Amino acid sequence: MELLDKIFYERLTNHLKQVRINNLFARSVIEKKISGQVYVDNFENPKTFYVVHPYGMSLLFGDSQNTDFNNKFLDYSLNTNKIRDKYEWMQAYPSDWDKVLSELYGNRLIKAAENKENKVSGIIELNTRINFKFNREKYIVNKKMILPPTCAIVQTDKKIYEEMIGSVIPSYFWDSADDFINNGIGFSLLCNKKLAATAYSAFIHDNKLELGIETIPEFHGKGFAQLTCSALINYCIEKDYEPIWACRLENTGSYKLAEKLGFEVYSEIPYYRLSN
Repeated sequence: MELLDKIFYERLTNHLKQVRINNLFARSVIEKKISGQVYVDNFENPKTFYVVHPYGMSLLFGDSQNTDFNNKFLDYSLNTNKIRDKYEWMQAYPSDWDKVLSELYGNRLIKAAENKENKVSGIIELNTRINFKFNREKYIVNKKMILPPTCAIVQTDKKIYEEMIGSVIPSYFWDSADDFINNGIGFSLLCNKKLAATAYSAFIHDNKLELGIETIPEFHGKGFAQLTCSALINYCIEKDYEPIWACRLENTGSYKLAEKLGFEVYSEIPYYRLSN
């Protein structure tokens, strides 16, 4: 398991094209749209790959029967050498990996519902990731909310980008404000001229745009997330982008919001939280 230099990231391109689950975050890394890390089994002819986005999302793919890589990856997953200071949320492809990981992790693999002590070290927590498909007709039917007269939705500018606070904000998905302004898109809701919510492109590749959303805590429960996301979805429809939505099954807020916006579940896959 070796850390690959950025100049060799193109060696992953064809391999990543074979991955049939949502991997826009991994594309952003290997196409150098954002800084991240790429690990491989060997430099010259890599067949097993691990891509880490700086937000903490990661993708394991390629040859699952690589014993040497897998043994090193076990130490990495458990953070045995303390090289990480935060969780990583991992998807694996193809599904062959799930059996391999179950055997590799053994009794250290704990389902989220069974992690009642909320252990964070020495275990791998097994969650579920939900991928949604956008239903345009359903979105149009459900689109009934009215913007309050004291609120306005504006395109996200550099000032808003830098002011937005929270755990899922644009600055976690773009290298800089200028990068976001030049290559991304977002819409923000202002309530009495105060920033309340921001919906933005976390990733854009080809005709796909993955949505991110953050609401300032004092404005929770007012429907502002739905209104703001609607502005971004309208933009997607106008520009012929396919809106992409994914979240953990346990994230009920994101799950319910997706349904309100016309998204429908089309796949559920294991989602591994690696030790911090």
